[in-house]
Amino acid sequence: MKKPARSPKISDTSGIRNLVVVLGDQLSCELETFRSFDPKQDAVWMAESVIEAEYVWSHKQRIALFLSAMRHFRKELESRGIRVFYTELEKNQDPKGLDELLEHFLKSKNVTGSVLMTEPGEWRLKKAFKDLATNITTPLKMLEDSSFLCSRDDFENWAEGRKQLRMEYFYREMRKRTGILMDGDTPAGGEWNYDSSNRASFGKRGPETVPPPVRFRSDSITREVIELVEHRFADHPGRLDTFAWPVASQDAKCALEDFLKKGLADFGKYQDAMWTGEPFLNHSLLSPSLNLKLLSPREVIEAVEKEYREGRAPIESVEGFIRQVIGWREYVRGVYWRYMPDYADRNAMGASEALPDFYWTGQTSLNCLRQALDQTLEYGYAHHIQRLMVTGLFALLWGVDPKEVHRWYLSIYVDAVEWVELPNTLGMSQYADGGVMASKPYVSTGKYINRMSNYCKGCRFRPDVRTGEDACPITVLYWDYLDRHEKALAGNQRMGLQLRNLKRMGAEERSGLRARAQKTRQWILKESNN
Repeated sequence: MKKPARSPKISDTSGIRNLVVVLGDQLSCELETFRSFDPKQDAVWMAESVIEAEYVWSHKQRIALFLSAMRHFRKELESRGIRVFYTELEKNQDPKGLDELLEHFLKSKNVTGSVLMTEPGEWRLKKAFKDLATNITTPLKMLEDSSFLCSRDDFENWAEGRKQLRMEYFYREMRKRTGILMDGDTPAGGEWNYDSSNRASFGKRGPETVPPPVRFRSDSITREVIELVEHRFADHPGRLDTFAWPVASQDAKCALEDFLKKGLADFGKYQDAMWTGEPFLNHSLLSPSLNLKLLSPREVIEAVEKEYREGRAPIESVEGFIRQVIGWREYVRGVYWRYMPDYADRNAMGASEALPDFYWTGQTSLNCLRQALDQTLEYGYAHHIQRLMVTGLFALLWGVDPKEVHRWYLSIYVDAVEWVELPNTLGMSQYADGGVMASKPYVSTGKYINRMSNYCKGCRFRPDVRTGEDACPITVLYWDYLDRHEKALAGNQRMGLQLRNLKRMGAEERSGLRARAQKTRQWILKESNN
């Protein structure tokens, strides 16, 4: 939809042909719902709902990001002469869902055509709006989200008949189909995947040359939102004094340019590395903008590939980044819609423990967890290895009910939308789907964290010790996990080496490990409850 030469003079009381519904993670005029939009006849409907902020205990920065980005998008639409019916949270005191708010609006307005909306990124909301469609006289048409490179049907066609849905094979098909990072029929650089080159740690001296990413000062709209969130959601986790996320498309494009200049070249090599006091390192910080649609995946991919083609970034970094976008991002969306709603109830390992309280406070003696949790509470952000191999790893080894882990990830991260968060949490992190996404549980001892970070240097426990008072709790719980799930994992070939190492232990040593695990659990529970 192009910007009109002149803004049409239309009052809020004028009739409406088509009403376009825009949800908080659909902030783009490039979606199908805007394809035939006529500012002289059509209008946009947006609303802020307290239910959307509270159905999980959302981080303050997550709430502020959504609200500020929505209000900036309203401003952008109005600058194009588009009529926007917008309900702000201050004027929405009733705890009504978005479907209820839309139903109430339609009773007071004359929509002669249709209500058009992009498919929500969450099963819960999609069901609510589909139920609404049966209760209103105005036709409600739900269109597929056109911001993705792989349609729902294309993913289903790829997945049909496969026993296992391995992302690597999907990713290669996406490369071939789109031509992204391809030289004719062969992958650029000669290899499909450079993951083996992208596992470096920083060494003893740490990340000496990583410039800080661009951060954005709050304008009047964002400051108003922050004040609202501080007042209305005072008991929610996190803090707002560090809020500096892009909230409009022009800022998101600036963040992309900044990443291309500062982070991309070394992104691949150090993408799995962690370091005390360094929350961002070489990571792009673009996932919130992508998930809100302030940026499109294609513009990000094209910009990153151009850096490789013009010799400014190595293939290892470019391929590693593009794999996250057209591989993992598109893949997890396909998994989500293929298996929902039952997918959310999967619990293949029978995990039932409660999430420790320190996930909400950061108050733990385990330095690796404290570093990741403190950073998360401060910024609403942690990179993928901190999520998978620190907070996710501990929850998996502890045996936390995967629904609790899911609710925490959805609550706490600014880029969390259920279509991407749920499969990554239940499938990749917690192995609760029994192998739909991951071919094995991502479990390791504390030695992995020691290898990829300096976290263990600030901890009183030893990552290479599994018994005794100095034993690292991660290492203890790793062996406890293998011991508890030995039979369930026996048929998994990729777990063969780890289970053979377990079998080499004598009965006395295994009994000692169980006793150590019990003491470790008692200590952690005591710490969590204090």
